[in-house]
Amino acid sequence: MEAGMKSRFEIDQSEKGEYPLGAWATRNGMHFSFAHPGESCAVVLYRSGGKTPLVKLPFPREQRMGDVWSAAVSGDFAGIEYLYEVDGELKTDPCGRQFSGRERWGDLKRPAAPLRAMALPELEAFDWEGDRPLEIPYEDCIFYHIHARGFTRHASSGVEPAKRGTFRGIMEKIPYLQELGVTTLVLQPPVEFEEVVRPECVDRNPYGIQEQADKLNYWGYTPGQMMAPKAAYSTGGGKQPVREFKELVKGLHQAGLELVIELFFDGTEYPAYVLEAVRFWAREFHVDGIRLVGYAPLKLLGADPYLRRRKLLAAGWDGADGGNERHLAECGEGFMLEMRGFLKGDEGKLDSAAFCIRHNPADTAVVNYMADVNGFTLMDMVSYNGKHNEANGEGNQDGTDYNQSWNCGAEGATRKKKVLALRKKQLRNALLMLFLSQGAPMLLSGDEFGQTKKGNNNSYCQDNEISWLNWGLLKHNGDIYAFAKSAIAFRRRHPVFHMRREPALMDYKSCGMPDVSYHGVKAWYPDFNASRRQLGVLYCGEYGELPGGGHDNYFYVAYNMHWTPQEFALPSLPGGLMWHLAADTDDAEQNGFMPEGREPLLADQRSLTVQPRSITVVMGKPGEVKKEKRAGKNMRTEKQ
Repeated sequence: MEAGMKSRFEIDQSEKGEYPLGAWATRNGMHFSFAHPGESCAVVLYRSGGKTPLVKLPFPREQRMGDVWSAAVSGDFAGIEYLYEVDGELKTDPCGRQFSGRERWGDLKRPAAPLRAMALPELEAFDWEGDRPLEIPYEDCIFYHIHARGFTRHASSGVEPAKRGTFRGIMEKIPYLQELGVTTLVLQPPVEFEEVVRPECVDRNPYGIQEQADKLNYWGYTPGQMMAPKAAYSTGGGKQPVREFKELVKGLHQAGLELVIELFFDGTEYPAYVLEAVRFWAREFHVDGIRLVGYAPLKLLGADPYLRRRKLLAAGWDGADGGNERHLAECGEGFMLEMRGFLKGDEGKLDSAAFCIRHNPADTAVVNYMADVNGFTLMDMVSYNGKHNEANGEGNQDGTDYNQSWNCGAEGATRKKKVLALRKKQLRNALLMLFLSQGAPMLLSGDEFGQTKKGNNNSYCQDNEISWLNWGLLKHNGDIYAFAKSAIAFRRRHPVFHMRREPALMDYKSCGMPDVSYHGVKAWYPDFNASRRQLGVLYCGEYGELPGGGHDNYFYVAYNMHWTPQEFALPSLPGGLMWHLAADTDDAEQNGFMPEGREPLLADQRSLTVQPRSITVVMGKPGEVKKEKRAGKNMRTEKQ
């Protein structure tokens, strides 16, 4: 206790109400509840910034229930911080809602002491103005994966310095997100985690290599205070992370954008604590969903009635019952690994590619991605055969060796024009594979303009230009951005590429052809021989219901991942419809996509030549073959 100071706080025996874990306001002060299997427990109060305690108040044993210690404390809690003391050891409140001591990001000089929670007698009133989660169906979602700091930390972001790397910095990029066409942000852990890697953590290195003492955990996939937004991601010295995070959610919702946050659990938490943490973010912060990383009680979360209208993403949901709401989604690396293998022309990938293109179960949604934070970016996927993690200080032994990447003929940076052109085409192929598959696509931020981490596939400790988005690439690689934007818009316009249910590969509406069908170089004859690298996919427009009524166009997507041109026989269309060229990833001059409404008519309605390592999309719409042909590549289209 501070010298010469009489305590203003005491146990309030008159308060008998029930409160959740954590610290909550009462009529006369605060109520504290803490779960721990110790033999004794006390709450220790400090003045904000003070080094010595004001008072230590033991929890009454008669108010212990199981391993939960509870007590009401009367007094004025303005400017008060607290810890718990269990059997003589100070502990941080895992249910605290705001903390002091980590307001400055990466402060290597701060002591390695338990983090004090702020006693918040009353959370500052926040006017949500009727805000509600948007509940965009999975089939209409375009996910976009970002890091709260790295998204705007780079000087090229155009965000004013005080807001770079913060929740408010993200808000300044809302117009960009709307222009790109995404619907749902996925935010790496925004909770109060310890980013400074302490020396006691170094010995856990599985390779026995000493880590740098000043290493930072940039990603945040580590146990943290799961009910508090990270103070270092807020402006003004980190004093209002709760308010600024709520402003971010509200601003995104007003712009028609959802927010899904990532929460990491290591499997040591009480299942009830995990459930309460997820509920807390849904209830208190109005987030649209949670991506569960690590080890979480998935069956418990999936069946929780309070979360039935929130998106829950996890690597798998085996045995979980999501009820009648389609709110659970599988979000794993299977799509990425299989489609990357198909992209670079590996043998034996047609079966898995065909499955990935259509996979979208009716009960559990699927979120697909071609790149995630723990691996190569899309640009690095086409630029490096192997990882280059030397900057991590672990002898390049960290990170996966299974990248499914191909450098297109040169490792890393190069000036070879043919290599650069092939890389750009492979990027167009990768983006089109992602956005033409039935599952909800997730784009790693920066992949739309060629972000590179210089071959680092495990940048968990790189709080620098390796990880920060370089917005200058948006101008340098404007063609990649334009293609990504066009691919997103194309998907959103055409429901045959994002149906509510997985294609049955059957004609259950008696339209004359299946909803989706597979083809080889011969129409209606799929060839899944291991040596084949060609696949045709026909989409029946009758199965794509447009929002305003009517149905979608017919589409035929021809994938040629072989290194030589391939000729595909085109399936016949219903009467009055003709094949028109919608997209061709080999057409760098046109940057892949034809102008909407001006898709050129194919001169040859029976066959289609697809160039090496290319994807061609043709669409069926009314047209008439003309006698005058337009000279051009392969003489494939006519004048319009």
